[in-house]
Amino acid sequence: MAFKRKKKFRRSKIIGRRRNVVNMDYMNHDIYYHSLNPRLRWHGKRLDRSPWPKTVLRRRFIIILIVLVLCVSWRIIGGRSDFVKHYVKKRNGIKKLDFNVCEENFEDKRSYIQNKRQEDWNDLPMIYFITSTYPWREQMPKLLKLGYTLQHVPRLHWIVTDLYPTCNQYLSAFLHKFHMPFTHLSNRLLDGFYEDKFEPQGFEEKEAGIEWLRTRNITSGILYFGNDDNTYDLKLFQEIRSTRVVSMFPVGLTDANGISGPLVREGKIIGFLTPRENGRRWPVDMAGFALNLSYMPKYLNAGTMPDYEEEDYLLRCLALNMDIIEPKGNNCTEILAWRTRTRSHRDSLFIRSDYEYLDNRTNLGSLFKSLYEMGIVELSDRKGIQIMVGSNGEARPLSHVLD
Repeated sequence: MAFKRKKKFRRSKIIGRRRNVVNMDYMNHDIYYHSLNPRLRWHGKRLDRSPWPKTVLRRRFIIILIVLVLCVSWRIIGGRSDFVKHYVKKRNGIKKLDFNVCEENFEDKRSYIQNKRQEDWNDLPMIYFITSTYPWREQMPKLLKLGYTLQHVPRLHWIVTDLYPTCNQYLSAFLHKFHMPFTHLSNRLLDGFYEDKFEPQGFEEKEAGIEWLRTRNITSGILYFGNDDNTYDLKLFQEIRSTRVVSMFPVGLTDANGISGPLVREGKIIGFLTPRENGRRWPVDMAGFALNLSYMPKYLNAGTMPDYEEEDYLLRCLALNMDIIEPKGNNCTEILAWRTRTRSHRDSLFIRSDYEYLDNRTNLGSLFKSLYEMGIVELSDRKGIQIMVGSNGEARPLSHVLD
């Protein structure tokens, strides 16, 4: 056995060359094993050396770093385990819809709608407008804006699904003020809703609305999903009412393009605007299409919708093709729906004031009572924003004004 020594990086390393090992006495010697398995070099580094640190301190540092990276990644992609288990059960058919029918009102008390009497619109097909909502500070202002828009639409049944474990009596009374047909549904809160700080996407609420249509055996009319933070042109409802199968139209203020919707050429839809390659067959916004209920009885019986790409999943279930989709809005040249989201605030505002000053002496007692019932404010005598009253260019606490 011949050896040679090579110095590199101020270290002596032995490189063995195997020539003739038949009559050698090194069979059980360590040098012989090194000769059979020469140390490899790659850019001057030994590849047989373990990358795991030898010191305990360095090992602990690497373990802590790995745990931190995993925790941050977990929070970004999904959050809590019970949140994931909730939807795993739901996709596997174990989790069933858990919603309550709080109130149903099929009576239209509007005497006049636009410039005609309510009876003059009876020949029009009914529009079932499904809205998902949740108990945030902006809930009631959003529904107020949307309700007064829908009040001008004839032959419309408003299905409001509230992400709340029980029926909110205030919301039911709130919907009565529009004098139009409505259905109030409540769906229980997701596990870890307040802890995870995620904004619900509304797929379970939409699914509850579809399930209500199925249980009522409603198979005629137009189905449309309208969020409470969107803005709608009244012309949109005139357009979708003539939907034979599926109609589509642009939605403003969505995605990176600022708009989403079909690409139309010579009156035919040939594609869709999308900012990225996401693998979706139908990359449209939930507010960008309407369905004729007579075309989707199979989906109504299925009653399941995944928690991602719900628009694409719903349209895939209908076995659509480009030829039967009807472009609306003057061949999709007009924007009749806008996604005008307000800045979301999950927590209520804390107002600091003594309860004795929120009585019938001023209008503030009634105002703050309504705000409290809407979930916009919380009243406290220790923390929060102090109620100030401005007068003659000066701001003073409410207690100084009333005392």
